[in-house]
Amino acid sequence: MNQLAVSRNRIQSIDILRGFVMVIMAIDHVRDFFYKAAVTGGASVATNPTDLATTTPALFFTRWITHFCAPIFVFLAGTSIFLMSQKKSKPDLSLFLIKRGVWLVLVEIILVTFSWTFNPFYNFIILQVIWAIGVSMIVLGLLIHLPTRVLLIIGLVIVFGHNILNYPWINKDLKGGWLADLLYFSNFSIYNLDKTHVFIIVYAFVPWTGVMLLGYCLGKLFTFEFDPQKRQKILLWLGFGLLAIFLILRFIDNYGDPVPWTKQPRGSMFTFLSFINVNKYPPSLDFLCVTIGGGLIALALLEGVKNKFLDFFRVYGRVPMFYYILHLYLIHLIGVIVFFSEGFSKDQIVTPNNPFFFRPSAFGFGLLGVYIVWIIVVLILYPLCKKYDRYKSTHRSWWLSYL
Repeated sequence: MNQLAVSRNRIQSIDILRGFVMVIMAIDHVRDFFYKAAVTGGASVATNPTDLATTTPALFFTRWITHFCAPIFVFLAGTSIFLMSQKKSKPDLSLFLIKRGVWLVLVEIILVTFSWTFNPFYNFIILQVIWAIGVSMIVLGLLIHLPTRVLLIIGLVIVFGHNILNYPWINKDLKGGWLADLLYFSNFSIYNLDKTHVFIIVYAFVPWTGVMLLGYCLGKLFTFEFDPQKRQKILLWLGFGLLAIFLILRFIDNYGDPVPWTKQPRGSMFTFLSFINVNKYPPSLDFLCVTIGGGLIALALLEGVKNKFLDFFRVYGRVPMFYYILHLYLIHLIGVIVFFSEGFSKDQIVTPNNPFFFRPSAFGFGLLGVYIVWIIVVLILYPLCKKYDRYKSTHRSWWLSYL
């Protein structure tokens, strides 16, 4: 196999995995808009799909499977940046990352926030994964001149050490205020900008910066000179190693996640769900071990594999930002159509204490309806993503590198 073929296979495996997790990610976003209990809950279903007192296994796994999306997406963003570093000088790459990071923060505030809310007055500004990626890119752009080994150490310290901040004797003087929540502590923290505008911090960026740094360092495995079989073996060892760390930490249950697992009165199935129910906001070490570990194993297994089924996911993985923005707007637009088709009035567009327009309390479907809408969204976007990917492949405009 020549170098070009090796490179294509490696990049394809990254694109396939990224596309797969982005397709899975859409399940959770469809659930937010269309699941009948996503906003208010009900007597027989759960508002929070991971609330073990009220959830069902099907609802729990509908949410849990999407946990893999953000960490793998951020991790692979770091890997892609390393591959980019093979073509750019460090100063050029640094400047590009800083500019693209600022751009992503603006995209989060302006485009992504509006896609969620459809509120033209921006009474709610939501800082989620795109904002965290943007800030992490800015940080990496500033650190890019350091040796890869130093970046690896920084990434490992952040990912494996940040849960020490969960101990009260450590964080008692650190918690509180918007800056602390932006950095680490946020769990949907809400802060007032003025009397009518608030911002919601969903993703505190420091743990995600650690994930991006580790993804960047992994990129060395994807260079031309690295032996493919050795790379695949390393990915498997790393992946299973992270899963082993997850199991050990979770059984010890003293470090790695702020919420201990417990024996559940609803039976052994729910005790198992408690065991795997790890914290995403902010992402705990246990959370990152199980999700990134699974992602690395998938990367190894996808190496050199090519078929039409995987090509389907590769299309989405090659245009991640384009897909991400479009899928949110499409989901919400379908929500508007369903809103009016079910007979809701203009007076019900805005619901108190709900940032989403066109999402009243008595709205939505069961899980089957959620999955049907998800499939519709993914299939509608396929030809658009394929056409945009073809356009990117045949054009070299500067702005394409920002989408």
